[in-house]
Amino acid sequence: MAADTGRLTTHVLDTASGNPAAGLSIDLYSLDGGTRTHLKTVSTNDDGRCDAPLLAGDSLAVGEYELVFHAGDYLKQSGAALTEPAFLDVIPIRFGIADPEAHYHVPLLISPYGYSTYRGS
Repeated sequence: MAADTGRLTTHVLDTASGNPAAGLSIDLYSLDGGTRTHLKTVSTNDDGRCDAPLLAGDSLAVGEYELVFHAGDYLKQSGAALTEPAFLDVIPIRFGIADPEAHYHVPLLISPYGYSTYRGS
C-alpha cells in the first residue's frame, strides 16, 4: 500500500501496566444520520495494533465513524483489579473523516479508571 493512500488505523496501550493491550476486541461502525452500520470486528495483536488498516483506499470515505473498544473484557482478562460492575467497560469513540486520502490514526490509552484518545500519526 502506498504511503499516501488514505487509511484508518488504531493502537491501544494499557497505561496501568505499561504494555500494549493485546487481544482487545474493537468494533467499527459507519454512521449516517440515525443509522449505525457495523463494518467489522477486529482484535489487537501483541503490539496493541491491528494487523491491517481498519479501512483503506476506496473503503475509506468521507463521513462519520465509531470505534467501540471492549476495554472491560480486556482488563478482566489482563488480571486488572476491577470493581463490579467495572468503572469502564465499552468505550465508544466517534470521529469524522474529512479527507479520504489522509491517514487517520485513533489511538486509545486505557486503564481501569480512565482513558484518552487523540488523532495520531
